Amino acid sequence: MTQFFQHKLRLQSFPAGYHLITEEIEDAIPEIAQIEMGFLQVFIQHTSAALTINENADPTVRKDFQTFVNELIPESYPRFIHTYEGPDDMPAHIKASFFDTSLQIPISGGKLNMGIWQGIYLCEFRRNAGNRSLILTVFGK
Repeated sequence: MTQFFQHKLRLQSFPAGYHLITEEIEDAIPEIAQIEMGFLQVFIQHTSAALTINENADPTVRKDFQTFVNELIPESYPRFIHTYEGPDDMPAHIKASFFDTSLQIPISGGKLNMGIWQGIYLCEFRRNAGNRSLILTVFGK
């Protein structure tokens, strides 16, 4: 029989950057342990932050992500007109569109089935963002 579980996770505020949140997600939806084979879907309810899966061991990878993406999409771009919430707002929207709003991760034997060096990142693109909300949905047998 297929089972479904869903929780909302409210993350703490993070500074701009790429932050490992795998443990927070696993802690927020313990029903993963009940699933022999299925999926976890993680959805972020924001347009100026995103999700991705990448290197979970070396923090310089996250720093290099930030350096490269900030150079690719600079706040100083003179043609942005959506600046009501500050100079980092429109660049944050564009950066978020380059990444994902949701991730789907396989579950095998009651655990997330990611590679040994993989972790889930919150990609925070605003300098002074508030808490971020994620919808976590587990489904499977």
